[in-house]
Amino acid sequence: MKIYKRLLLLGVAASLGVAASAADISGAGATFPYPIYAKWADAYKKSTGVGLNYQSIGSGGGIKQIKAKTVTFGASDMPLKPDDLKSSGLIQFPMIIGGVVPVVNIKGIGPGQLHLDGATVASIYLGDITQWNDPAIKKLNPKLTLPGTAIAPVYRSDGSGTNFLFSDYLSKSSAKFQSNIGANTSVQWPVGIGAKGNEGVANMTTQTDGALGYVEYAYAKQNKMAFTMLTNKAGNAVEPNAESFQAAAATADWAGADSYYLILTDQAGAKSWPITGASFILVYKQPDDAAAVNEALKFFAWAYKDGATMASELDYVPLPTALIAQVKKTWTSQVTSGGHPVWSGQ
Repeated sequence: MKIYKRLLLLGVAASLGVAASAADISGAGATFPYPIYAKWADAYKKSTGVGLNYQSIGSGGGIKQIKAKTVTFGASDMPLKPDDLKSSGLIQFPMIIGGVVPVVNIKGIGPGQLHLDGATVASIYLGDITQWNDPAIKKLNPKLTLPGTAIAPVYRSDGSGTNFLFSDYLSKSSAKFQSNIGANTSVQWPVGIGAKGNEGVANMTTQTDGALGYVEYAYAKQNKMAFTMLTNKAGNAVEPNAESFQAAAATADWAGADSYYLILTDQAGAKSWPITGASFILVYKQPDDAAAVNEALKFFAWAYKDGATMASELDYVPLPTALIAQVKKTWTSQVTSGGHPVWSGQ
């Protein structure tokens, strides 16, 4: 796709440190929301003349860069806990909601044809299930002819929010996974092939016969990858799409979440996709460069208002109106300079 190629070029330019204009907004972090951030950046540049220099380096890198004050904002798909935010002088807020999806490279298997569940996927990444015709997989797919091909698990080698969401879901699905590996942005995978970023996992899965990987849904769509169905908490087999991501997000209690600390994996609901997650933005409460943060918040306000359709086109879920209003109140009350709100918008 032309858009995808352009996104990759933007990512390369950012990672190489191509100089941005003085007015450009600088950010770094999660690869999960990168397709929509790049699409928004392109439209915003045309509308305002202000660019976005975003380094798609993974949530772990984004957290490190914002704490080092080398960027105006960080982006992470693993929300920071309130105590961590407080000790670092940061606030966080959700920007977009999407889904992580298992993807496979099995000859003759197309998108949505293979059905898996959390316990089975966990067993594959633990090294307990090693072939595609294993009885546990055949039981979930009685009508599919599955080959005896060895499974090649592909995992994120960098610190990432996608890693966190995936490992958090598997930890909720398997006591053994929780005990042996656990949930974090970076974990010790006992088997498989490592790749950097959603882009790297998508490429490695596409190139490896028998592979099983996990990527944000936009990457699966753009690469025409064979995503799987999953059994959700209600016991239903569901496909990843905007409807199932929205169903998972619908029960989220953002108003009751301290510092927006909320994890959306394994949500209740008949149609909920079990590996749904929000992507968060991190900025300083009292930024050294208030003008730069104001420009960033203006961009995010524009994205909430004018970027919803673009987000939906990539199967991300825009935030509810009430949550956007809550976030803007947070900006006004908590992001200050000299006792005054930094954000100059509405």
